[in-house]
Amino acid sequence: MNNDKLSNRLKIVGDFVPQNSRLLDVGSDHAYLPINLLKNGKISYAIAGEVVDGPYQSAAANVKSQGLSDKIDVRLANGLEAFTEEDNIDTITIAGMGGSLISQILDAGKEKLHSIDNLVLQPNNSERNLRIWLQENGFSIVDEVILEENGKIYEVIFSKHGESNLNETQIEFGPFLNQEKSQVFKKKWMRELEKQNKILKNLRENSQDSHRVKEIEANIQFIEENL
Repeated sequence: MNNDKLSNRLKIVGDFVPQNSRLLDVGSDHAYLPINLLKNGKISYAIAGEVVDGPYQSAAANVKSQGLSDKIDVRLANGLEAFTEEDNIDTITIAGMGGSLISQILDAGKEKLHSIDNLVLQPNNSERNLRIWLQENGFSIVDEVILEENGKIYEVIFSKHGESNLNETQIEFGPFLNQEKSQVFKKKWMRELEKQNKILKNLRENSQDSHRVKEIEANIQFIEENL
């Protein structure tokens, strides 16, 4: 296995990509993920999509140097504009962006998602917003992973077409992550609790905004009850 170029976070994204997929990797950067998956026989074809010229050039150079130009198309395009129906893409990966931005990318191209079987998404924040978008747009979360790398905590969400009816707790904490309550999960939410308590202390000392105080108190109570 040639995983030397992949971070743990990207390895987990790659693990969720089904065997023999035809992949679109949005915001592919250096195209490390599609290169790795092709070399390991995991996918049959990929489009590495990049909206910024620098990373696009870098991805194209990497693909060429690996001799994979016949199997990986590097395209300069915004989000889901990188693929057409003729490409027969069945899996999309989007990693390393905010959850709200991932939601916007999916929303902007949602008329193309009917032909997509799998979404593998790794938001850097705003996971809650992304779960809401998935639920409201006919996608069901089928698995999740939480991990820590270089002091940062990341979540990876694997989603397929399907009805889902997540409650407030599942939307906030993740339906699978909340069941497992791993050490990393607890660490993430203890950090969040610390942050919310600092905000609350600051508000009580410096603000007359009683509505905001009540909001933060409710947030703290919600996290504490769940942990």
